Amino acid sequence: MATAEGIVTKVDFSTAWVKCTRSAACESCKAKDFCDTVGGSDDDVEVEAINAVGAKNNDRVTISFKTSSLLKVSFLVYMVPVLFLILGVVIGDEIARIFNYDQSIFSIIAGFSFLFASFLFVKAKGSKMSEKDEYKPKIIKILK
Repeated sequence: MATAEGIVTKVDFSTAWVKCTRSAACESCKAKDFCDTVGGSDDDVEVEAINAVGAKNNDRVTISFKTSSLLKVSFLVYMVPVLFLILGVVIGDEIARIFNYDQSIFSIIAGFSFLFASFLFVKAKGSKMSEKDEYKPKIIKILK
C-alpha cells in the first residue's frame, strides 16, 4: 500500500480533500507533472480521498492507495493504447494483403484508428473505475 500524510482542507459527505506535500518518491515519478495541483505551491498536491475515519477540516491524516489498483490503472493508461496500436497495425497489414492495398499506408491508417479507439476505451473504462472505491485513496488514520 502506498501511503502519504496530509492535512484535510475540505470535507464532503463521504469524502475529504487532503493536501499533501510531494514526497521524494514523486521526484522520480514519470507522471509527476500530471498530478492535480489545486492552489498552493508546486510542492503541494490535493487529492480527494474516502473519509473512512471521520476526519474534519485541518486534521492531519494518513491516506493510502492500494498498489494493485495503481498497477491496474497504470496498465490501462500506458499499455492498452500501445496494444491497440500494434493490433491495428497487424490487422491493417493483413487486410491490405487481402485487398491488394498498399500495406504501409493501410497499416498506418488502421494503427492510428485503433489507437484513437483505445483512447475512447480508456476514457470509458476509467470513468467506470473512478466510481469504485477500490480505485480511490482512503484516509486510514487521523494523526495528532
